[in-house]
Amino acid sequence: MTGKTADWNEIAKDCIAFANATGGRLLLGVEDGHDAPPAGQHIPADLPDTLRRKLAERTVNVAVLPDVVTAPNGGQYIELRIPRALAVASTTDGRYFLRVADQSKPVTGDDVMRLASERSALPWETQTTLHIPRVEADAAKRNKLLQALRASDRVKASVKEKTDDEVLDHYQLAQGHDLTNLGVLCLGRQHHRAQLTTSPVIQFIKYDEHGQKVNKLVWDDHTQSPMDLIEAVWLEVPDFRERYELPDGLYRQNVPAFDEIVVRELLVNALVHRPYTQRGDIFLNLHPDRLEVVNPGPLPLGVTPQNVLHTTVRRNEHLARLFHDLKLMEREGSGFDKIFEVLLSQGRPAPDLIETHDRVQVTVRRRILKPEVIDFIAKADQTYHLTQRERISLGLLAQHDAMTARELATVLELPAVEALQPWLKRLLEWGLVQSAGRTQATRYFVDPGLLRTLNFVGGTTLKRIESHRLLALIVEDVGRYPGTKIGDIHQRVGIEIPRSRVRRAVEQLVKEGKLSQEGVRSGTRYRLT
Repeated sequence: MTGKTADWNEIAKDCIAFANATGGRLLLGVEDGHDAPPAGQHIPADLPDTLRRKLAERTVNVAVLPDVVTAPNGGQYIELRIPRALAVASTTDGRYFLRVADQSKPVTGDDVMRLASERSALPWETQTTLHIPRVEADAAKRNKLLQALRASDRVKASVKEKTDDEVLDHYQLAQGHDLTNLGVLCLGRQHHRAQLTTSPVIQFIKYDEHGQKVNKLVWDDHTQSPMDLIEAVWLEVPDFRERYELPDGLYRQNVPAFDEIVVRELLVNALVHRPYTQRGDIFLNLHPDRLEVVNPGPLPLGVTPQNVLHTTVRRNEHLARLFHDLKLMEREGSGFDKIFEVLLSQGRPAPDLIETHDRVQVTVRRRILKPEVIDFIAKADQTYHLTQRERISLGLLAQHDAMTARELATVLELPAVEALQPWLKRLLEWGLVQSAGRTQATRYFVDPGLLRTLNFVGGTTLKRIESHRLLALIVEDVGRYPGTKIGDIHQRVGIEIPRSRVRRAVEQLVKEGKLSQEGVRSGTRYRLT
């Protein structure tokens, strides 16, 4: 930041990337991996002005707002806020950047034109070009939306305390006396929504094995908001309730032809991430062996079929926030991860994603490749409490005889085989997955015998004990040994349980009034109240 080593061009690049995205902030003077500056660090009084001048010399259409902040440890740092640019931001020599996930990526070639066309001075959602007064909103839709937001645990208490009009303003559904385009989309009457011209229309078309259309359903009358459309499509398409019967010993188990979670996630993605400045219907094409969801417009700039599992770019920021707070989606781009997880855990192939210049198509297969994978994943999850990444990895390997490290990294869209560790480490330790070979030629596979017999050989351990059982064990132990120390509780209840977890459980019981404590620090003793 100061002296000859200051890299002003690198800071300018990040500022341009944030300005072309949705804005952001940089903390200058705080090292990577730390949450505070060095104690006693002092920011020169003239540095904020220097920062403004140096960045203004190197950027176009970028505004920066530097503030000197003093941390609790006494050290100072600069919080540099970068608002969303009103026009496309660039360097003075004509280079463009965009913030994708946690990286500032260069924008080149045709993508520069896309960046310019996708970034109008005001986001489509917040424009009030139709000038529809907020008092003309559909009362039933308005009350239903406000009630759902106030009932959601994702909405802050301070937002729930606002008046109805203030909540609409908070979610960019209204500005002043008028509804925004987003407000018209979610709260408007039928004729209001029709005036938007890009209000979503969904077509469901069913084909037989010869490619002939045998059924068609259309939602094109603009009576429903995007939230209502998701529910309507799921309930009104009878094919989504078809189920398979799979043999399960003496019994048979029912598996849905298309899982509800997958269908809803595909609809949410189609509605939230489509460009609302472009006309085009959403198509659900149902073939005997697959479902294709076709959405108009390309993927958001910065997202490709190769990085969709790990990249988050929100094309419609305010609509995404509304869907998140209504619990219709996970905001941080985990929707596609969920589709992967559900399909693979049901013995189905991973989804196919195809992008062309004017559409995005996601294909999910109906056929279950390996029915035994369903019970295998369920039993493994019940025994080991797998993470989402582990369920995805285990589902992939259970469907294939073996996959090399390079093949697995490619399917999971990872940059290098070294990035596989958090996906596989615990699965290898537990023996659910086995490996042979070294480095990129390492082969990973699930033992066919284990897949067939579900004979999990993991030894009996308390490491994975559920929280309510641990609390009950501690209460039982303290009842037998009143006036006991936490170290003794840990020894008797189970030394393999992390001590930190036992301590948190004891603190919870004290907070709930089930245990009382006396003494301080290492001399603290516990007894039943």
